[in-house]
Amino acid sequence: MEAMVLDAPGRPLRRATLPDPEPGPGDVVLAVRACGVCRTDLHIVDGELTRPALPLVPGHQIVGDVLAVGRDAGRRLEPGTRVGVPWLGWTCGRCRYCRSGAENLCDDARFTGYDRDGGFAERAVADARYCFPLDDAAPPETVAPLLCAGMIGYRSLRLAGDPAVVGLYGFGAAAHIVCQVAVHEGRRVVALTRAGDADAQRLAHDLGASFAGAVGDEPEPLDAAIVFAPAGELVPAALAAVRKGGAVVCAGIHMSDIPSFPYELLWGERVVRSVANLTRHDGEEFLALAPRIPVRTTVTTFPLVEANEALDRLRTGRLAGAAVLVV
Repeated sequence: MEAMVLDAPGRPLRRATLPDPEPGPGDVVLAVRACGVCRTDLHIVDGELTRPALPLVPGHQIVGDVLAVGRDAGRRLEPGTRVGVPWLGWTCGRCRYCRSGAENLCDDARFTGYDRDGGFAERAVADARYCFPLDDAAPPETVAPLLCAGMIGYRSLRLAGDPAVVGLYGFGAAAHIVCQVAVHEGRRVVALTRAGDADAQRLAHDLGASFAGAVGDEPEPLDAAIVFAPAGELVPAALAAVRKGGAVVCAGIHMSDIPSFPYELLWGERVVRSVANLTRHDGEEFLALAPRIPVRTTVTTFPLVEANEALDRLRTGRLAGAAVLVV
């Protein structure tokens, strides 16, 4: 099979021909149809997440069709079934987090495209328990961003409480999906981007945001803010924009250091919290909700061999919506 492989952080992905994978116990082998390109993939490639299982095939927003089912797969996924594979790829099922419904915090969790090879390839292996059955009528490239950007955005919105006005800092793959969820729920969305990012601001308006502009131009106090951009300096800015009692949710797996800020910004029972990964319950809830809205993903597609170009365009902010590799 053809695959794009990371040999060491900071290097471009290498095009390689690898043996077709075989399913282990509990696994399924997938023919990959599409794989979203996530900022987490960029953090792995650039060395900001420091323990990938190298050499590694990245990619964790996989849409694929089941080719083979391993022994003890645990749930019935027949060959031909279309499934989605998210970032969370395995948990122990025994620790206090798993037993309390917080499997996203499992200390022994394994992640797709980080601890095990992911979807920047023609074939992928996944634990059947962590695959979501999908409707195969939808184009796979439009579904792929739902499997991380959508799910993390959904969890972030839920952890923000019940805001009437929610600010989204950074308007990329995740924000452009959660914006639609928030608008569907009757919330006002304030989209904050880098100054001059007309494409992202236009997309935000098209998707129902009541305001789209630069960070610092918030038109009204926010009840909550979700910070998608991996820039720590946005946390104090968001706190300054949030009403007393509001929450600032940091939605990324990696962020630059948060600078010191006066206690006055936190006072008034404001809350700063992070979102870590997702649970299968999050994914099931979101995938049931998305077609009812319906969520419309804005994607730029790339062939598998152009994975480095997709990553570079994400790195430099030259994308509106999400990037997806089509296999």
